[in-house]
Amino acid sequence: MPNDEDLPENENPQSLTVPLISAGLPGIGGRIKSDAAHFIVEEIPLYPTSGEGEHIYLTITREDRETRALVRDMTRLFGIREADIGTAGLKDRHARTTQTFSLHLHKMDPDEAARRVESELGVRVIAATRHGNKLRTGHLAGNRFEILVVDPVADALDKARAKWDHLRERAVPNYYGEQRFGREGDNAERGRDLLLGRSRDRPGKWLKRFLLSAFQSELFNLWLARRISNDDFLRLCNGDVARKTDSGGLFVVRDLEADAARFRAGEIDFTGPIFGKKMTAPEGAPAEDEAELLEAAGVDPGDFARAKLDGSRRSSRLWPASLALSFEADGAGVRFRFELPPGSYATVVLREFIQTDASKSTSAAVEGGPGSPQPEGGDA
Repeated sequence: MPNDEDLPENENPQSLTVPLISAGLPGIGGRIKSDAAHFIVEEIPLYPTSGEGEHIYLTITREDRETRALVRDMTRLFGIREADIGTAGLKDRHARTTQTFSLHLHKMDPDEAARRVESELGVRVIAATRHGNKLRTGHLAGNRFEILVVDPVADALDKARAKWDHLRERAVPNYYGEQRFGREGDNAERGRDLLLGRSRDRPGKWLKRFLLSAFQSELFNLWLARRISNDDFLRLCNGDVARKTDSGGLFVVRDLEADAARFRAGEIDFTGPIFGKKMTAPEGAPAEDEAELLEAAGVDPGDFARAKLDGSRRSSRLWPASLALSFEADGAGVRFRFELPPGSYATVVLREFIQTDASKSTSAAVEGGPGSPQPEGGDA
């Protein structure tokens, strides 16, 4: 690990602040993840299974168990490789999670596979069927959440409704959640060391990619925090890389007047950098901003190319149509139900309601539950 002087001044990932978009309104206080049953996550499938094919799809409900730990348990149970098991994404350990796994078991009966998993791994299988392809990362329509915020302020429900009215107009910043950065919060720093060849770690292939991705995620968060601090979260800029919300297609904004109208209508959104050799680059002032971000972090585009990181663009905002938020009074707190698109974090949404001090990090905004595992991913 580098010494403190090896890190760029004021750009240590752990000093990153993530401004709230609703900081002007009082929060509801309280805590999440005090119990796994208070944080319920359910995958929304991207497609129905066919009932035929070489892969068994098991939809499993579990608590306090990491996605990859369960994958490793199933490799031992069935004598298959990790590469023979697919998931649409990682899920937070400290939750009650319903998630689908694909297993390349073309000769086994799905019901028999389900029975063995339930009896020997201590989880609940709620569906077992066949399909023709392995589940890949991102093969889901989204995630459905039911979250209980315990010990909020007395008038929390009214404050939550006021927050939601505010967020419906502005959307939620699409930060990566604190789970991305590990129990000690150092995944991004470790990824930076690997990228620059300064690391003493010798991680396996999966962990190396995860740590490098954590550093890419930290850079995105820093970019988005700057955009909000510069009052550019609610407007489109000439040279931005925009994404069409219906098709996902990317393009560079060159006709600001026309595209700003589409932005206000919710037809497009500006995107932030996931740096890599194939990342679509912005132009003009947005390109200068991203170059300054890399320079401040002490890296350059060539470092990502040498690490064989493709890169991409990430939407900057969570759209209100994806949130579908509702509230209800509960004797133990305030309950939230909503849906998010793949890759987005429920903890990022909840921090807007719970935490009003924008000088604190994302992890501080959701404190109260057990620390996130490492290297388990986000809650979405």
